[in-house]
Amino acid sequence: MKTVSIVVPCYNEEENVEPLAEALRKLFQTSLQGYGYEIIFIDNDSKDRTRDIIRKLGGQDKNIKGIFNAKNFGQFNSPYYAMLQSTGDCTILMAADFQDPVEMIPKYVKEWENGYKIVIGIKKSSKENPIMYWLRGCYYKMIKRLSDVEQIEQFTGFGLYDRRFIQVMRDLDDPTPFLRGIVAELGFKRKEIPYEQPKRRAGKTSNNFYKLYDAAMLSVTSYTKVGLRLATIFGGICCGVSMIVAVVYLIMKLMYWNRFAAGMAPLLIGMCFLGSVQIFFIGLVGEYILAINARVMKRPLVVEEERINFTDNLSMELEKTESEVKEETGNET
Repeated sequence: MKTVSIVVPCYNEEENVEPLAEALRKLFQTSLQGYGYEIIFIDNDSKDRTRDIIRKLGGQDKNIKGIFNAKNFGQFNSPYYAMLQSTGDCTILMAADFQDPVEMIPKYVKEWENGYKIVIGIKKSSKENPIMYWLRGCYYKMIKRLSDVEQIEQFTGFGLYDRRFIQVMRDLDDPTPFLRGIVAELGFKRKEIPYEQPKRRAGKTSNNFYKLYDAAMLSVTSYTKVGLRLATIFGGICCGVSMIVAVVYLIMKLMYWNRFAAGMAPLLIGMCFLGSVQIFFIGLVGEYILAINARVMKRPLVVEEERINFTDNLSMELEKTESEVKEETGNET
């Protein structure tokens, strides 16, 4: 019997984790009866009762597992790490707030059985804030134009990933992973299924401007060179224009010494303009350096505080999965 792993990242989701677990178990009892399952909730240092509920669910069903992070390690590292801990034949990543519809899972599994190693959901519309949806669309279009590699519009990470792709993620060993970019850059042939994103079932989203900015900068610094090249080109243009203006002012002053009163205004305006340009691009270069620094330091994706329902020989299971994947790859070649 094939096993489907479900990875659910959580942060202050006390109102959603139990209904989601029930919905997933019901799904495997009805639409996916021929499959085994494991549900991995990874909690990113919630401040509410999320962990207590996960412990209760784990006590009721050994197929429900929990990973509790020692602190909040961010919205990208935590789900990525949990996917690496999955042992199923395929792994599905979904949000805890029901904005990733449970009823999409049988569609994913069907396409996976048809041969696709990656099956992802693409938001064709959303019941979230229309302004936020529009801004996300603008961001996706911008990054698609700027990026050196393919980018997937309106893709949040919600999808199914074959264990061979999970092994690619393990081998990548990236301390600052950006799953959406990795799927586009390194993924197998994929199937895209459109869906309408519903409203959040309960609770309040933890996304804010800073987190969205962090996501945007991670994708920019990981998959574009345009920022650094723009800084170089624009800096050269500003330098040339400044030299021309300086020469013109000098000639005008020499020709009309008494009548041409340059004053301090042009000098101050030029200094403010060039200073603001320098600060902007220093900040942009700093983002690239920050991304490089995070990769060079090779810190762990997360540090665990507690695990629930994971066997002691998980490392052996992962090694077995890795050897099976390599054997399958060898047989295909």
